[in-house]
Amino acid sequence: MPPAYACVLRSPLHDRRMRKDIVPGATFPDYDLPDQTGKHHKLSELQNADPMIVVLSRGGFCPKDRRQHEGLVQLHREMEVGYCKLVTISTDNLLETNEFRAAAGAHWPFLSDPGRKVQKDLDIAEYTDPTHNPMMPHTIVLEPGLVVHKIYVGYWFFGRPTVEELRRDLREVLQKCRPDWDLADPELRAAWARGEKARFYPYGKSYAQVFAEQE
Repeated sequence: MPPAYACVLRSPLHDRRMRKDIVPGATFPDYDLPDQTGKHHKLSELQNADPMIVVLSRGGFCPKDRRQHEGLVQLHREMEVGYCKLVTISTDNLLETNEFRAAAGAHWPFLSDPGRKVQKDLDIAEYTDPTHNPMMPHTIVLEPGLVVHKIYVGYWFFGRPTVEELRRDLREVLQKCRPDWDLADPELRAAWARGEKARFYPYGKSYAQVFAEQE
């Protein structure tokens, strides 16, 4: 490998992480941003009590981001039946956000941050692209309560998680947060026999409440 190329691979840019306090186990900021319709949402409201993946995207102009979202479209179909959430945030304006979402064929919320609130707060400006001034791409897997489980840095495309890696991450989170994950557990069987239904999905809620929260 030519020495100059080796230096590029070891450049601090590619080892760069976001704000130092955003690490596994920390609570991710509860940003309040408009979605593709202009309606504001807090991340906590979109998440409810479920695992969630947050994609911090360069925007629809980037072919790498468009390709990543092609894979996420398939994963999202599984996430819906697995009671997990997905959110994309970019610096695109409302029109660009809708074009990005429509072109991807996505059905999850795309949040618009043209004021770059998230970019500035997390210190993830991609300074090598002053023309677009996007966020440095990240994919963040969150446990309920916006607790950070894993962070992927996607400046290079193969730094981003594959669909299979995200499946494994979600399984790890679900094993931690779903008390009825192992239905063969004798203690769970006994709890069900005692009528302790709150330990089982949907954990004391009605299904009408669950489906209303997904809208």
